[in-house]
Amino acid sequence: MEADLMHHDNQEDGAEEEDYVLLDLDAVFAQVDISPDTPYVLSGLDTAEPILIIDDKVKLIGKYEDTIGTCFVFSENEAAPLVLEETGPSEANLFAGRCIVDPNQTPTKEVKPVAQLQKILKFRLLMDEDVQDVNMESKT
Repeated sequence: MEADLMHHDNQEDGAEEEDYVLLDLDAVFAQVDISPDTPYVLSGLDTAEPILIIDDKVKLIGKYEDTIGTCFVFSENEAAPLVLEETGPSEANLFAGRCIVDPNQTPTKEVKPVAQLQKILKFRLLMDEDVQDVNMESKT
C-alpha cells in the first residue's frame, strides 16, 4: 500500500517552516480496504499519537518514527515521447525538417523531487485499550 505525504506548516517567531511527514499505512493494508479518494480526518499531528479516521468508520492511531538519514520523496509522471528531428541535407535523409517519433519507444516516466523528510508516522488500528490509555493520559 502506498503511503500519503502530509504537509504541515509551522509558524513560530514569524518564520515559516514546512515539515513533511510520511503516513505509513502498511500495517493496516491487509485489514482495511482504502481507496485513494476515501475521505479522512487527521488530528493531533502535534501530539505523540495522532489519530486518523478514514471514511468515518476506521480509526487508526499513529506513532512517529525517525528515519535513518533523510528520506526523499519523488513524484512520477508520464514523460512526453522523445521526438527526433531530422536536420541537415542528405541524400539518405528523406525526412529533412520533419519530426519523427519512434513507434518502438517504450513509455518513460519523469521523476521530480517533492520533499525530504526526517519523520514517518506509522499507523495501526485503534483498539479499545488505546482509547483507555488516551483517556488515562488526559486525566493526568
